[in-house]
Amino acid sequence: MIRTIGTGARKRAGVRRWALLGGAGLVALALSGCSTNDLPAMLSIPDPATKQATWIHSLWQGSWVAAWTVGVFVWGLILWAVVVYRKRSEDPPRQIRYNLPIEILYTVVPIFALVPLFWFVIRDESRITDLSANPQHIVNVVGFRWNWTFNYVGENVYDVGSPAATPTLYLPVDETVRFQLTSPDVIHSFWVPAFLFKMDMIPGKTNQFEITPTKVGTFQGHCAELCGVDHSRMLFIVKVVSRADYDQHIKDLQAKGQVGLLESGQVTDGATDRQGRTTIGGTP
Repeated sequence: MIRTIGTGARKRAGVRRWALLGGAGLVALALSGCSTNDLPAMLSIPDPATKQATWIHSLWQGSWVAAWTVGVFVWGLILWAVVVYRKRSEDPPRQIRYNLPIEILYTVVPIFALVPLFWFVIRDESRITDLSANPQHIVNVVGFRWNWTFNYVGENVYDVGSPAATPTLYLPVDETVRFQLTSPDVIHSFWVPAFLFKMDMIPGKTNQFEITPTKVGTFQGHCAELCGVDHSRMLFIVKVVSRADYDQHIKDLQAKGQVGLLESGQVTDGATDRQGRTTIGGTP
């Protein structure tokens, strides 16, 4: 018997073929704007700039490996089911409900897939949020509407930003820094993408974390919590420098008279520092 293909079937096959070609063309067009050096960055996150960030980076990459492994397995099962159990007749397919071995398999496989991931997450979270007994430096970061104050607690100096001047936070390379995050008004979030970490700043609560910068360089910082009308202007710069450059920056702040620790950072509203002095425009 000779089987003929109708006009409708030929049209549907043609539509599918052109759809595949069109999708392939769009993928090729998108990738044509990327060099081979760009592809790893598209599938990854910023290069870690702290010791703690390397743990986050490894967890991120491991999660992608696990996700792709599960994805390939599931896609393989789908294709296998499509090919093996494709419709061959009008008879109903064989039912497998109440099949105890298969139902146990459905339960056990996800457990073995998820338990290792949970273990790595819990392990790394504990390491990342751990606080040492004696950090080498303590920086109190005050997020206020809508800028930043950086209090260098041990050195008893501060730096504060304004709408006209983006503040810069100096950190010494290869030395442990504890951040104490506070806010006098609304919730903000301290985020440096290169640190692969962010933490909220909640009024009435002090959140803390520690990092050890490992790369000298300049990094961009942001507020990652929608905090009001000028949220987009809550930017700051982080400079990781040598110890000598860090000490020089502290001396420069002292020379400017920026001695003491600002509680609120709202210098334009008559904020007071921890020594009880009123500050106007950033100058005591």
